[in-house]
Amino acid sequence: MRPEGAARSLVLTLDVITPIVDDPGSFGRISAANALSDVYAMGGAPELALSFVGVPDQVGLDVLEAILRGMTEKAHEAGCAIVGGHSIRDTEPKCGLAVVGSVQPGTAWTHRRGEAGQLLVLSKPIGTGVIAQALRKDQAEPAWIEAAIRSMETLNRAACDAGRAHGVTAATDVTGFGLLGHLSHITAASGLSATVHPDAVPQLPGAIDAARAGHIPGGSRKNLAYARPHLRGADAVEPALLTLLADAQTSGGLLLTVPAGSASALFAALEGVAVIGELVDREPGVIELG
Repeated sequence: MRPEGAARSLVLTLDVITPIVDDPGSFGRISAANALSDVYAMGGAPELALSFVGVPDQVGLDVLEAILRGMTEKAHEAGCAIVGGHSIRDTEPKCGLAVVGSVQPGTAWTHRRGEAGQLLVLSKPIGTGVIAQALRKDQAEPAWIEAAIRSMETLNRAACDAGRAHGVTAATDVTGFGLLGHLSHITAASGLSATVHPDAVPQLPGAIDAARAGHIPGGSRKNLAYARPHLRGADAVEPALLTLLADAQTSGGLLLTVPAGSASALFAALEGVAVIGELVDREPGVIELG
């Protein structure tokens, strides 16, 4: 939203999650990073936030304090002040932020601004959903959990800054709809198709092992069913890898549409990114895997 003559446009978002890790401080940091990501996905900068926390009666105040401390730490890292909030007693722990950010007028990234010939760049590896499912079944290795937590706690601030500096026009964060689901929103809104190279998509350690072992959240299965009508070449992809491409993520990376001529500069500015495909002027909404 932008009042007439304003020097900036406001970006407003709200996101709440339930625990996917046991440590309350980490839960708070992940929930804050996840909520702040929606602002970064629009090319904005978070400024103010309100917190929300729900905890069961049996959860002690020390746990509540750790969750709130974790949320505050991550918000401060983002340069965002938590100025208030609300807490309730609930049957299941949950927390999140309502965030107010800003972006320069006319520069916000939307799903509609993808352009044919742009490269698709992903800033974080995928696999948090299947690893969290393996953790729930006590089948996740410590190294898997550590890498997943480190990724989920990482802000998308650096990816947003690099994208703004190097010509990104459209973006999304990869969260509940999975990589394929969120990409389909860009292709449909931009009237384009996409080619995705499955073997080029970065994965968290243990993600493919967890998928092959059948640790698939229900949301990830639904994501794949949602994406399938838009896919071409899916039958040639290993089933576990195909499922991983639709895995529901928490605090995933940014998927950026980058002009081919700017890709090298973006890679120099941002570590850990990967080109996973490109936007193509073909049948709108279609995603070709290969």
